[in-house]
Amino acid sequence: MDVDVYSSAHRATWERLDYLSRRSKLTGAEADELVMLYRRTSQQLARVQSHSPEPELIAGLSALLARARGRVLGTRADTWQEIGRFCTHRFPAALYRAWPWWVGTAVVFLLVSVGLAVWVDRFDSARTVLGIPADNAYLTGPGGAFETYYSEHPQGAFAAQVWTNNTWVAAMALFTGVLVLPALSLLFMNALNVGVTAGLMADAGRLGSFFGFILPHGTLELTAVFVAGGTGLKLGWTLIDPGRLGRLDAVARQGRATATVALGLVGVLLLCGCIEGFVTPSPLAAPIRVAIGFAAEAVFLVYVFGVGRRAVLEQQGGATTGQ
Repeated sequence: MDVDVYSSAHRATWERLDYLSRRSKLTGAEADELVMLYRRTSQQLARVQSHSPEPELIAGLSALLARARGRVLGTRADTWQEIGRFCTHRFPAALYRAWPWWVGTAVVFLLVSVGLAVWVDRFDSARTVLGIPADNAYLTGPGGAFETYYSEHPQGAFAAQVWTNNTWVAAMALFTGVLVLPALSLLFMNALNVGVTAGLMADAGRLGSFFGFILPHGTLELTAVFVAGGTGLKLGWTLIDPGRLGRLDAVARQGRATATVALGLVGVLLLCGCIEGFVTPSPLAAPIRVAIGFAAEAVFLVYVFGVGRRAVLEQQGGATTGQ
């Protein structure tokens, strides 16, 4: 092994590891990079020791790894700090930056759902077109399938099932957004489901029951679907129109934001699952259940437009200062 050539080839990696190991604070990405460079340099040191025992190089790398090892072990204590920063900065900032997309998605979704509900409620032709049976008492009647759906399973298991299903739907909406049409199809199918059910319940004179069961969990749950769909569509539009950045850079940047939203929505949908599993089928009066759902939605909106907006302004201020 030519030690000089080997050292020259890897010097940039070692200098970067040295730089990260001396920094007092590291971001999540820098901490991951530190661990990766530490492992790579450890392998390189082992290779040097086995092929070309150069004392000065071995001593230098050993000292570098010793310092980096202490920093790597120290980054474990920053885990909760990074989680806190994710919850107070990265996730709400990503939500706030994408709000025009998911608010727009919400408006179109609700318009389509209301239009379908009115169509199914007032026009018999809708049932023919959609293949809906004439008799729907099994679904819309008191104690029918619509109502018993929320109480036919143990609450804990039902909450977990709902969380898993909703997380899958949100993930599909997020990551098929890059192709645009699959995300639009998924959103339309959900709007169709909501609209048809609402129309059938309205036709049966039980719209109050529909809202009493849907609004407690559905308010925040549908908002999460809107966020997923809107953010996914933003990713797809970035591929079409990258703006001032190169297409790969723009998509990579928006892809990181999309991944941040995906991770954060796991927690939001967990809350939705708990509400649907424990609040929606509970014996509480419908106004109380609906109020709980509205309260959860209000907290989320304050989180986005309060915490998220502040986080974005802080990041913009930091970028301006850095310039």
